[in-house]
Amino acid sequence: MRKAAKTTSRFLRRFWRGLREWCGDAAYESYLRSRRRQPGSCRTLTPAEFYVEQLNRRYSRPNRCC
Repeated sequence: MRKAAKTTSRFLRRFWRGLREWCGDAAYESYLRSRRRQPGSCRTLTPAEFYVEQLNRRYSRPNRCC
């Protein structure tokens, strides 16, 4: 019984992590991990600054729809 609960728990954690990655909810955490691996002269953005930067990056490209 314990092994089944452990396996289910592991599956749910992986599923949740994958869902957050897919929808972009974990983007800031990924950004922080990459900043820790590549220290540089640039400062780390706050969550609010990161969100605005992501919006600017997403909507600054030309949209060829319609």
